[in-house]
Amino acid sequence: MAKTRAPDALISTDGRCRAVIENVRPEVDNGRYPVQRAVGEPVTVEADVFVDGHDRLTSLLLYRREADREWSEVPMVPLGNDRWRATFQATEVGRYRYTVMAWVNHFRSWCHDLARRPDTDPDMKMVFLAGAELIAQTAANTTGRDVERLTAIARTLSGAITVAEKRRVALEEETAKLMDRHAKRRFATRYEKELVLAVDRERARFSTWYEFFPRSCSGDGHGSFLDCEARLRYVAAMGFDVVYLPPIHPIGQSFRKGSNNTLTANPGDVGSPWAIGAKEGGHKAVHPELGTLEDFRWFVVKAGEHGLEVALDIAFQCSPDHPYVREHPEWFRRRADGSVQYAENPPKKYQDIYPFDFEIESWQELWHELKNVVEFWIEQGVRIFRVDNPHTKPFAFWEWLIGEIKRAHPDVLFLSEAFTRPKVMHRLSKLGFTYSYTYFTWRNTKRELTDYFTELTRLEGRDYFRPHVWPNTPDILNEYLQFGGRPAFMVRLVLAATLAANYGIYGPAFELAEGRPREPGSEEYLDSEKYQLRQWDLDRPDSLRDFIARVNRIRRENPALQYDWNLHFHAVDNDKLICYSKASEDRNDIILVVVNLDPHHRQSGWVEVPLDALDIHGGQSYQMHDLLTDARFLWNGPRNYIELDPLEAPAHIFRLRRRVRSEHDFDYFM
Repeated sequence: MAKTRAPDALISTDGRCRAVIENVRPEVDNGRYPVQRAVGEPVTVEADVFVDGHDRLTSLLLYRREADREWSEVPMVPLGNDRWRATFQATEVGRYRYTVMAWVNHFRSWCHDLARRPDTDPDMKMVFLAGAELIAQTAANTTGRDVERLTAIARTLSGAITVAEKRRVALEEETAKLMDRHAKRRFATRYEKELVLAVDRERARFSTWYEFFPRSCSGDGHGSFLDCEARLRYVAAMGFDVVYLPPIHPIGQSFRKGSNNTLTANPGDVGSPWAIGAKEGGHKAVHPELGTLEDFRWFVVKAGEHGLEVALDIAFQCSPDHPYVREHPEWFRRRADGSVQYAENPPKKYQDIYPFDFEIESWQELWHELKNVVEFWIEQGVRIFRVDNPHTKPFAFWEWLIGEIKRAHPDVLFLSEAFTRPKVMHRLSKLGFTYSYTYFTWRNTKRELTDYFTELTRLEGRDYFRPHVWPNTPDILNEYLQFGGRPAFMVRLVLAATLAANYGIYGPAFELAEGRPREPGSEEYLDSEKYQLRQWDLDRPDSLRDFIARVNRIRRENPALQYDWNLHFHAVDNDKLICYSKASEDRNDIILVVVNLDPHHRQSGWVEVPLDALDIHGGQSYQMHDLLTDARFLWNGPRNYIELDPLEAPAHIFRLRRRVRSEHDFDYFM
């Protein structure tokens, strides 16, 4: 039978490219979505890289800014079992690309073979001649001073000196590095994908948020932005760096909700800020009682003077009085009777809110208008947006909008407020949301917290899902806070501030330990600020403001608490106590936290400290400095006793000092 030439389709690459690259990590959904990091965070890339036979490989990690053409290279290190690793740091905000390349390194393969041969091998002369030829070929394609060095080595290997001396010269690491530097990289294999990395500014990695309603900042009546200067000083003094405002737009009159979410508003009821739009304007307008656009810009500047960045709520929905309803009626769904469909989540009805219809013929016009809303507030100085209920809008819309905004304004950050199903939350993060709210509010037991934060910090979702934890929000007053009293608020604050690098609270309700629900079984606040003005006594003696300030100062002063992935849980023989640690990359800052999860009773137990993991050796004593109380304890060995009374201090935030002074450290010791 006559033989035919193989179809070119079966020879899609050069068959001489023998290296195989697969199972590259991180890689989100086969490269469909970018990996997310913040400036300065390491990007560690691993891959399976192997070849047929026994040849040695060289593998490189390639990376570049998306706008650049030239690649930077980092040599990958073998970890065993054909797994390789390398790390680079993204130093600028924006998008990067990275991939992996590998090829057979014939010189290192030759060295590996040489190292296994005895000096008495009768083929040693031929072996050294083969090595000399490899080096001479490399020298022929090299310029500069290295030509002479390579040529001299080739002569040595083909010369008349002893086998031992030739072996020494050939196997010097400097010789291999010289050959690597000028390797021709023939038949290199490159990973089939260029993976994308999205890099945000540092506030994406570490931030401390405080939410408040500016309309409640006046001592008498409806507050304005100009009334908020004292509140900004107050927030800054507690150590927050982001102040987040609910919607600041005009509020509709039609179907306005009354106090405690009653269906009928009384005269003077201010309505929900999320019912956006009235005769005074819509999403690009400011509520007239809060002030003017100029007043808002003043507020942004004043916040910056106090070290605070303003985050603004984006809620893509309308009250029945919104100008969009009149000017673009086609943007809304209709009921059977021809009226506009209001928001519903049966049995709940929200007659004061009209959702947009994203399936209309003019959907592109709607998308562009909503993008214009975001761009408008960027022009007013806002660079952080908390997005209300993004899971009720199309995924494709968010991918487009965030991509368009970040192309023009790469420093803009988006927080997804999507308390919904896990896969939906993760999809939104993949699409570009910087952070996401979490289920932290409902994780209260030791097992729940350990399992959940292990998931957040250890599984592959961490490459795109950046958790933002909140003990409370205007919508959520968890039962733990309702029944735990002031100690419960302290417990949840410490957990939020030390388990996660990004956290926030809704105040002043939080620091004043507001724990009254609207009715039994509800997570709604009684007399919620969502529907009415509140006057807060910020100087109450039982306020947690000083406690919060101390916890936030601990976060700022300890780099270990400014990252998520360095979290490790430790054993303690009492399920009412939880223990975990975080360490900085250089291990100069090690924080160990123990929290009493029982807000009512004193709890005690024995904590297991992983001495090896914390670089504590043998019988070495070490000091535990409680940064909350300034108390210091001398510990020895892995098991140490803890006792915490929630009425005094429900938690320890220890900073570990590995070395404790002995008599040898003092001048009088001779």
